[in-house]
This record gives sequence, C-alpha cells and structure tokens, in this order.
Amino acid sequence: MTAHVDPDEAETGATPAVAAARYDFDIEFQNKIAAMVVRDTGFANRTDGLIMPFFFEETATAVLVKLASDYFKTYKKAPDKVTLFKLTKDAIAKKIIRKDMVDDVKERIRDLLTTDISDRDFVVEEVATFARHRAIEDAILGAAQDLEAGDFDRAGKRMDAARLVGANDDMGAYDYWAEIGNRTKHRVAVATGTLKKDGITTGIPEIDKMLYHGGWGRKELNAMMAPAKGGKSMSIADFGKYASFAGFNVIYFTLEVAARIIADRLDANISETLMKGLNDDPFKVEALIKAAEAKAGKFIVHEFPSGTLKPSQMRRILQRYRAQGVIFDLIICDYADIMAPEFRNDSPIENSKSIWLDLRAIAFEENAAMLTATQTNREGAKSTSVKATDVAEDYNKIRIADVVIAISATTDEKAINEARIEFVAHRNGEEGLVIRVKQDRSRMQFIKSVISVGF
Repeated sequence: MTAHVDPDEAETGATPAVAAARYDFDIEFQNKIAAMVVRDTGFANRTDGLIMPFFFEETATAVLVKLASDYFKTYKKAPDKVTLFKLTKDAIAKKIIRKDMVDDVKERIRDLLTTDISDRDFVVEEVATFARHRAIEDAILGAAQDLEAGDFDRAGKRMDAARLVGANDDMGAYDYWAEIGNRTKHRVAVATGTLKKDGITTGIPEIDKMLYHGGWGRKELNAMMAPAKGGKSMSIADFGKYASFAGFNVIYFTLEVAARIIADRLDANISETLMKGLNDDPFKVEALIKAAEAKAGKFIVHEFPSGTLKPSQMRRILQRYRAQGVIFDLIICDYADIMAPEFRNDSPIENSKSIWLDLRAIAFEENAAMLTATQTNREGAKSTSVKATDVAEDYNKIRIADVVIAISATTDEKAINEARIEFVAHRNGEEGLVIRVKQDRSRMQFIKSVISVGF
C-alpha cells in the first residue's frame, strides 16, 4: 500500500501529503533513489506514492523526481533518456524550472543517467521504511487532534492506514476504470506525435508497423524461428544492430557462436564488407564502425558454452551492469534452446518451458524487450513455409512467446539472396503476414531491403 494516512482518503484511494520531512539518507543514496525514479520502471512501480520531491535535499534532484513521477502517473513507465530531456526542456519553457536552476538541473540529469541503480529490492525497502515512519508520525499528529475532538474511530483508522504504508509488492495493480483518462492522454500523445510508442525498433519500418508497440515490446518475449543454418543468429544480430543505431542499449548473450565471430559479422554488416574480405582493408572497416558508433547505444556481447547459461546468471550480469548505471533496452539470447534450465529435471519439455518462462520474466523485471530464437523440427526444415506447428520439441515456446516470426527460404530463393519472414504467432496483432526480403548473407545482412508485404 502507498502512503495513505488519512482514514477518509485511504478509503477513497486518495493520497494525501505526507509530513514534510527530508530524507535522512546521505546525498549519494538520495541520488541513487532519484536515479531509480527517473530510469527504472520496476522501481517506480513498487514505490508509487512513497517518494515525494520535497524528501530530497537538493532542489535540482527534487525537480527531476517530480517530472519523472508525473510522467509515470500517466504512462506507467519511467521516461527514457530522450523523453526526460524533452520533459526538462518543456519545464524550462513553461518556467516550471527557474532560469537560475537550469544549469544545476542539466548537470543533475547527467549524474542521474550514470548513477549506480543496482540493489533495487534493498532501496525499495529503505524507501518504504522511511515512508512508513513518516506516515506513522503524521498519523500520530492527526490522531491526537482526532482524540481531542473525541473522534476515536477516525483516530484508529488513521493509525491503521499508516501501518499499511509500504512497497507495492504485487507490481501489477492497475485500476482499469480509473485509468481511462491516462490511457486517453497516452493515445492522444502517440497520435499527435508528441510521444513515440515505446517499442524497440527492428530497424525495418514494415515490421515495426505490424508490431503493437512499434517495435519489440518491453516486458515481452520475441523469437525468430528457422531451420538449422536458416538465419536465426544473423537475424537477431541484425535487429540488435538497428536497436543500437537508434540509441537503445543492447546486450547479446551468445551460446553458439563465439563473441569474436559475432563482432566480425557485425563489422561486415555495418561496413558493407564481405565476411571473407574483412582483412583486406581493416582500417577502412574500423573507420566505418567508429562512425556508426557516434550516436549508437551500447552493444555488449557475452559468450557462454552451449548448455551452460542459466537465467539466474543472466540476471546477475544485468544486475552488475545496473551497478555501473547501465540499463538495457533489448536483451538478445542466441539462443533459448541451448540455455540451461535453473533446475534440470528428466523432462526435456519441462526444462524448455522453464527456460522460456524465465526469459519472459526477465524481460518483465528489466522492462526490456527479450529477443531470442528457436529451431524448427524436421518437418519444418523440409517445408517451404515454416508454421507455428513446426517448432522443435516443445509447443510451449509458441504459447509463451508474445511474437514468433518464422524465416523461410527455398533453395532457389537462397540462390538469389531472398527469404520470407512470417508472423506465425502474434499475441497482440495479426498473424499470417508475410514479408519478402532481399538479403546479403555474404555481408551478414539479414534484411537489405523489403520486396513485398502481404498475407
């Protein structure tokens, strides 16, 4: 429960002001809290109603916390970097941020965007404890007035409400009827172009247009499906490249291909160089890669032997990056079929199901899009057009994933560098759409251009 301390307001769901008191945490920890409010949707969800701008000692921090908190109330997510800059710019234009504060606010943005935001659970508990103590203090003062007036029932309700103040551990409460106004604001903002959809772009407008979020959805699991050597790794690396180009942070877990080979493939792709020709003019390749890096988000590759990476290891790695102030927008796993389950048992299907559920949970926890791949069965490998029923070993993959896109190419199509991709499972959109694409496998470019789109 959030910081409801007045009994009448507690019953109606309103959130009154908590007693005006500043945090007793040191400045470094206050900055950590503020950075989480500004950047971590999961944290903002769990501390909704517990953090007030006036709790912070530094005015610039308080201003940014208020901007991020107001944004969260409407859109139920933390603002991304571009949105945070726009919110700040708008606040300056409206004189919400005074002219003499502008430099301090800009400096604080830079600090908060690089602050360590690890140990979410601990910080949530510290924030909740502080809010509960302040709520109890406030309730005691109010209850004293109630008792003086002879209203014992109101005094008791006030104290009961204060004791319930704490973190939102369900992380999922959503008042459907009450939130229609905020949904409308969000839709108007998207329709007028003042707010972009929060999907992670695929880099291909024709695909983005079909995806509900305008790209890979945050908190969702997406998968490419193809026969062995059918272009799975090439596809997800290509999509990772486009996400990074758009300024998103990407982490790539590879369990089949060495990190150095993934890097070579990306070098060939980005520099438009034949894989076999990367050594012909290495300085030209380097110059092109450095030019591409200028506006790109991070692209980090971690390699593991096949069958060894567990979901818990993935979580720990993501947590370590959080400690460095890095949050990933797109998590790529190449690929789920050769991960290790958290707890292995004698059923291959249960092992597979466990892995796919864990990957989807990680996407949710990190407010990131998860992109992986899976193989077809033998029938799918023989088919000219891969379908959902052609998934290898475990149909639960199709049930669990939000989006599954199949890659098909006949021998003749491969000979002319063409392929077809089809939406074979799509939780929030149409299935059966086929996009015919031109490829350049010699340069590791999964989609060089789109030839046609249709059902």
